Amino acid sequence: MPATLRSLLARPEFRLTVVGGLGRPDVLDRPIAWVHNSDLADPTPWLEPGGLLLTDGVQFSAAADGDVAVRYVDRLLDREVLALGFATEVAHAAIPAPLVAACEARGLLLLEVGARTPFMAIIRYVADANAAEQTERLEWSLEAQRAVARAALRPDGLAAVLRELESRMGCWVALLDALGERVATGVRHPIPASVEAGVAAAARAALARGMPAAVRVQADDGEAATLQTLGRRGRLRGVLVVGAAAPLDAAKHDVVSAVIGLASVAAEQGSALESARLRVRSAVLELLLAGVLDVAGRTAGRLWGRLPVPPLRVGVVVTAPVGQTLLDELERYADRHPDRLFFAQRDDEVVLVLRRDGTDALAAILGRHAAGAGVSAPVGWKELSRGLDEARRAARRVRPGRACVPFEDLADEGLLGFLDVSGAEPVARRLLAPVLDSANPDHGDLLRMAAVWLEHQGAWDPAARELHVHRHTLRNRLQVLEGLLGLDLSRFSDRAELWSAIQLVGDAAARVVPRPGSRSGAPPAGDLSGSAETRG
Repeated sequence: MPATLRSLLARPEFRLTVVGGLGRPDVLDRPIAWVHNSDLADPTPWLEPGGLLLTDGVQFSAAADGDVAVRYVDRLLDREVLALGFATEVAHAAIPAPLVAACEARGLLLLEVGARTPFMAIIRYVADANAAEQTERLEWSLEAQRAVARAALRPDGLAAVLRELESRMGCWVALLDALGERVATGVRHPIPASVEAGVAAAARAALARGMPAAVRVQADDGEAATLQTLGRRGRLRGVLVVGAAAPLDAAKHDVVSAVIGLASVAAEQGSALESARLRVRSAVLELLLAGVLDVAGRTAGRLWGRLPVPPLRVGVVVTAPVGQTLLDELERYADRHPDRLFFAQRDDEVVLVLRRDGTDALAAILGRHAAGAGVSAPVGWKELSRGLDEARRAARRVRPGRACVPFEDLADEGLLGFLDVSGAEPVARRLLAPVLDSANPDHGDLLRMAAVWLEHQGAWDPAARELHVHRHTLRNRLQVLEGLLGLDLSRFSDRAELWSAIQLVGDAAARVVPRPGSRSGAPPAGDLSGSAETRG
């Protein structure tokens, strides 16, 4: 145990007596960080908090008034000195009355050091006691770390490590996953209710930042916890929570650090397993798309459980890139409800297969990760490829605030939506193929320039200004486009056909983004009279 004022008072050889200032009873049991002697009028520049100052009072003359004593005591209290020990029978036969009064008034514990007790004896005692305490704590820490390492070798490695940590620390311990949800590890104690909400909020905030961090949470009733993230920057795997009323000392911090290292290794091993599971999911999806339903169903059943029952909806996630936390939550939801959701990565896409009534749960998951998805109309397993194509088309309509777009909604978006639902995109691509498939680099901007020109109602000057080209250059480029596509852009029908094709093909044809005040959803007619403004 570290030395305290109470333990010093219990040592008869030091002849210490409490004279006054015991306004803080708990001060007797606080560890003494240091003992120092000084007769300076202001020793505080050389002192640190938490110690015992000894003096023989040479700095106090017989004529010293109460103000001198009060200022002296206030300086010691400002420096967070625990107590003042005054040696009598050296410079003073008794402790000066003004100093006794100041200590009593201000609440600084005042001890009389009698019978010429050597200050060095007190200093050495405290130093030896603190050194013994540090050695004991170090030995405890090393033994605890060895016990934790042995626990890691058990079949239930990570759970055994956490139970050992709980036992050694004498407090509750919890492990949260990358989503901030508690992992079942078999520890004995639950998270106290008073601190549970604070722990959950602090864990989610730390995980959202994506950087290693340590956080302290304190409840009004005294319950507290220390949180430490697991994993590396940008790839946090969870949070270790240790419930301790006081901040961890060096010995306990070393033990917790050892557990964090083991838990991080276990989490990375789990990450490798997750990657393997994702690859298996991708293989099962390919079997489903190829129509090998019996093999895919048996494989999925052995690993995850029963696949969703038709009618189904196919979804394609729209977010760049797909975050690991989203995959983690999809995995967790699919594990709990295998008959509601199957998902897999396919090239750069995350493909979802869910029950017809599962879009609400999907929208909630996507909303938590700022993601969206296009969702097909109801299909059966044999129509999975058609559902995937519909989901991709619906995914183009995902916008902020609209996380889940059903394919059926495309028909409500006017004629273009109807054309898209009807599969008009391949026709549009065929019309634009001479440009889209051209190897000539000069053809790369033709559709973009046409889109801007059409958006300006076929007016050359404003379109040229937006494109930062001369109006004659723009006219010449569009004449090249007319020749490649076999269109006559002086005719409204050809303009409408080109504009619709660009809208249907999307980004590959430099999709037009309507300007404020322009009418989207209707092709720009322009002036068909062949005036100088429209046709030069």
